[in-house]
Amino acid sequence: MALKKVGAQTISFPNRPAILNWATVTGPREGEGPMGSYFDMVGEDPLLGQESWEKAEQRLMQYSVELVLSKLGWQPQDLDFLFAGDLLNQIISSNFTARELGVPFFGLYGACSTLAEGMALAGILIDGGYGDKIGVAAVSHHNSAEKELRFPTELGSQRAMTAQWTVTGAGAYIMAPSETGSPAGWHLTMATIGKVNDLGVQDSNDMGSAMAPAAFDTIMTHFEDTGRGMADYDCIVTGDLGSLGNKVLLDFFQKANLNPEPVTDCGLFIYDETQDAHSGASGCGCSAVVFGPLFLEGRWNKPLNRVLFVGTGALLSPATSFQGETIPTIAHAVCLERGN
Repeated sequence: MALKKVGAQTISFPNRPAILNWATVTGPREGEGPMGSYFDMVGEDPLLGQESWEKAEQRLMQYSVELVLSKLGWQPQDLDFLFAGDLLNQIISSNFTARELGVPFFGLYGACSTLAEGMALAGILIDGGYGDKIGVAAVSHHNSAEKELRFPTELGSQRAMTAQWTVTGAGAYIMAPSETGSPAGWHLTMATIGKVNDLGVQDSNDMGSAMAPAAFDTIMTHFEDTGRGMADYDCIVTGDLGSLGNKVLLDFFQKANLNPEPVTDCGLFIYDETQDAHSGASGCGCSAVVFGPLFLEGRWNKPLNRVLFVGTGALLSPATSFQGETIPTIAHAVCLERGN
């Protein structure tokens, strides 16, 4: 019997794994945006002194993990496990970071849902007594993502107005048993594992619209599984729907006669209107660099004690796009609560 399963797709964590700390590292464009002063480290150039975009992306992740460990006075060998993922072929940024750190490693591919997926999996291990110190990290780089999934930036191709700007950034979070104590007071209490959704969207320049149905499905499933609703959360924050995808999601809630007032998206906050990001931010690094500094550190526009973080991911690849496939999407939700 699955004693910690709630409803169809939700897991409860009675031992309330704690979020100990987090660290964020970004490129210069992100540092010039509205959240620039919130990030722990901002690179002087998008290459971070490396020879390629891909090597720069790997450095972003490595720096973020090393930085959060330094905040706790830990070394890489103190980690029991690292969950990490990115967008590049065979999650190479994560693989090479794990090589450099020398830690037991679970490589994840959930696209931009990776941070929430990693938190859920880390919570399972900690709540079950299988690990005490677990890192969760995600990274993306604008130029490496464009090169792999669309057109290399050197071509100067015109971007569609529906397109989002992939974040050059990485975030790393450390989770541990509740008795370790969380300086910020945040604990993981539930996770709702998403199903793959596909409503037939093929345009890789409109991934926000493609991912919105997955976010809606997971949130509604969470409500059904737990008996909770909008009013039970101070904030429900999706990962990287951007402005267009966020509007689609809000429309779903309004059609379901639900007040979407608590709902927002990480992709709305990194860039401002002067930076020409079109439909906002996206990428594995989007929620990774926004969620901790903006929502967990108390910079949101109202006090937060219970947050539902819904990581959203478009599970496409160059192979499927070039073959005319539609874009499968997924969303994983984790409930974080402040206090003992």
